Order: sequence, then structure tokens, then C-alpha cells
Amino acid sequence: MANWPAIHYHFSMSQSNPPAGLSSFAVLRWLSDAGADEAIGESPVNRFRPLPISAATPAGAVPPARRSAPRVQTAISSRPTQSNDQIGRARELAAASNTLAELKAALNSFDGCALKQHATNTVFADGTPTNGILFIGEAPGRDEDLAGLPFVGRAGKLLDKMLASIGLDRQTNIYITNVLNWRPPNNRDPSPEEAATCLPFLRRHIELVNPAIMVLLGAVSARYVMGRTEGIMRLRGAWLEYYVNERMVPVLPILHPAYLLRRPTDKKLAWRDLQAIAAKIHALHLLEPEATRG
Repeated sequence: MANWPAIHYHFSMSQSNPPAGLSSFAVLRWLSDAGADEAIGESPVNRFRPLPISAATPAGAVPPARRSAPRVQTAISSRPTQSNDQIGRARELAAASNTLAELKAALNSFDGCALKQHATNTVFADGTPTNGILFIGEAPGRDEDLAGLPFVGRAGKLLDKMLASIGLDRQTNIYITNVLNWRPPNNRDPSPEEAATCLPFLRRHIELVNPAIMVLLGAVSARYVMGRTEGIMRLRGAWLEYYVNERMVPVLPILHPAYLLRRPTDKKLAWRDLQAIAAKIHALHLLEPEATRG
């Protein structure tokens, strides 16, 4: 046995070891193919080296991380946040409303949205819901907050002219509401939390109106009604669909009148959208043939 050749402890295995003489890049590639594609430190760590005495855990004690982690997780999971409580309350109130009058009363009694604390009035809706033509804006402005009605300021007056151009009028054949029922300070865009507390009421509002066609005014309306994050210039002019009361409803995002006040050159795009709305109303036989002109 003394004359037998020495047996190497480690055998060469081509499946798990890189060939000798490979370049550094080839070695890295081999490591990546083997699944070692994540670095956990700048230098190797000897896991067999004993911990320093100061860092060692006393006998029988549970490491602090193991002791505290489950306690924190339990506290977080067992205590819902205030915003979640308010969203749940909004859902309960909205679901319990069986008429538009009940839904309006529920909104007036709801104090779960911080915007209401600074608002003058709750802006519910305006117009005639019986014809199935629903317009949804973004949020009340200063004039709307004072009047308690949607679209009564400069943008509202422009909207009335736009509607009149195709034979529509809020007092006779269309219905208007907003995503938010209270004015955001300085007319800023609503935060996701603010919108989330209003959405249960909006969804119930849509169900009660049971529209045959919906028109979304501006990007914020398209974002929270349809979940679309594209800009309004990309969304406008293309028909979408919204599922309500076990059927699909055609939806058209259009430019907001406030945007048209700032960019009157884009009114030609708004006119194209208005013509598309008039054509859809005719196709669905929502109004008398002479009621709209496109």
C-alpha cells in the first residue's frame, strides 16, 4: 500500500468546476450559469469563526431579532390603519344606499375624507339622470365648492357651450358628477388616499344612474374610473368600456374644459370627440333623432 499513488482529496468534476486557464470573464460567466449570480459582500466571510464574546447571545436567550419581529408583524397586521377604516366605512354607506337621494345623504354624513374638513359644500351632482348619459369630472373648484354643484365656473360655462353644440343640456338630458365630492386645496390633484375614500360613492353613483354611455372629463377622471395612467392626449378619442350592472358601457375620455381654457388651440380635438359622442347617442337611440346634432 505504501507504493500506491496518493489519492487526491478533491476530484476534478467538469460539471461543477471551471476548466483551468479560463479568463476572468469566462469564470464569471461560469459562476452565473451555475446560479451564483448575487454578491452578498465585498470580501469572503468565515462562517466557522466563533463570534466575539460581546456579540454572543447568552445561553437560553432568544436573539433580539427573532424575539421582536413576530411582535411587530402582529401589531401591524392586527391593527388596520385609519384610512382603511374610512374606506371600509365608505363602502358600507355606499352599498346601503338604494337611491340617489340616499347616496347624497350618505355623502353628507360621511366625515372620512380629510378634504371635507376644508370644503364649504359637498358637491354631489347636477342634471337629469334618466336618459343614461353620464359625464364625470375630476373634482370641484372654488366656484363649485361655493355653489355645491359641479361645473358652474368658467370651465362649466365652456362645458355648457360644448354640450349645446351637439344638442345636449344638463337640465334636460345629461347628468354630471365628479370623482371627488369635495374641493382639494388650491385645486390640486387629489392624492390616492383622498380618491380612495370617494371611489366607493362614485361606483355606487354609477350603478344607481345605470348609464348607457359615460364621458370622462380629464386625466384624473380616466385614472380613477378606468384605472388608466396614460395622459389624456393619448386616451381621448378612443372608446373604452366600463362594466356596470352586468353589462359593458361605452366610455369616452375627452379633454377637460379647464384644459381647453388654457389651450384653446386644442378645441378642434374636443369638437371631434363631441361629434363621436353625438354619433354614439344616435346609435344607442338614447334621445330623439333631432335632439343632437353632430
